[in-house]
Amino acid sequence: MPFTKIARLMLEQSGTITKSASDPVVDTNPRWGVGTVWLNTTTGEMFVCTDATTDANVWSNSGEGTDDIIPNPYIVATGGSEVTSGDYKIHTFNTSNPFTVTHAGSQASIEYLVIAGGGSGGSGGGGGGAGGYRYGTGLSVSSQTYQITVGAGGVASSTLNIRGTNGIDSVFSTITSTGGGAGGTDGSGPIQGVDGGSGGGAGSSGGPNGAGFEGLGNVPSTSPAQGNDGGWGMVGNPYRGGGGGGMGSAGQDAPSGSAGGAASNISGIDSTFRAGGGGAGGGYYGGSSGSAGSPDGGSTAGVATGTAASAAANTGSGAGGARMGIGGAGGSGVVILKYKFQ
Repeated sequence: MPFTKIARLMLEQSGTITKSASDPVVDTNPRWGVGTVWLNTTTGEMFVCTDATTDANVWSNSGEGTDDIIPNPYIVATGGSEVTSGDYKIHTFNTSNPFTVTHAGSQASIEYLVIAGGGSGGSGGGGGGAGGYRYGTGLSVSSQTYQITVGAGGVASSTLNIRGTNGIDSVFSTITSTGGGAGGTDGSGPIQGVDGGSGGGAGSSGGPNGAGFEGLGNVPSTSPAQGNDGGWGMVGNPYRGGGGGGMGSAGQDAPSGSAGGAASNISGIDSTFRAGGGGAGGGYYGGSSGSAGSPDGGSTAGVATGTAASAAANTGSGAGGARMGIGGAGGSGVVILKYKFQ
């Protein structure tokens, strides 16, 4: 008589075997813990509990079958716009919404990209800074609902000669990316570009020669840095502002006023360039406006008059300033999450 049949008879006689017409499942919590035996009376297969973790039990097949019953080691989650890439799922959040982890598993780590809203350009020359850009891997998650916050871009100025506004922070779990800094205005103030994920450019009369009037990037400090500084403005002809900082580089000082470049796209999680700075407005006595970042990442150039274009949505990029016009609105942020699901 095979050993498994002998063992089955002994267990049946001792009353310590559980009989059922179906197999156990991972949340079948055994009465006797590790060593509990389960007999499927339909198939004749026998299982032994080898890990008695509540609702995550492991049942090893000890009969003629080969299929063990083990908990799913991978994350199961919903939220945002979902796509599958091989063994991975990618969730993109263009607006604030919940990310619900219904099962964390033993391999519960996330790759993430969290970008804040970009700053708006100053009506007076300074370009808006890019929203904070934070990328990382290996962030642990648990079975719960995480409220994703996607920061809006800084609001465009409504009248002449006022500073822009900062973008809004984006948040996932313990990761916060800071909104991009606003671009400064001219001599009627405030000239100062504002600190942020990346700093806003100084206004067109920021001086002497804008030193110390640029908005600082990576505020508050993160490692690696979430952004770069804005550029100085310039007192005297041509009275041009500084470019907004981008994730890829700092904003350029006047008289260039070009914006900082966007971050490189990240293979496997995001194919889009994002978080570029806004260009400074053109000079009071002529001269070209500062260009958008290179790559622009959805940021916009400055203008001498009229209204600067707004940065693209869900890029976290800063908008261009306007020397004698209206600065553009910053681009809203985005949150992208990736994990192995099979």
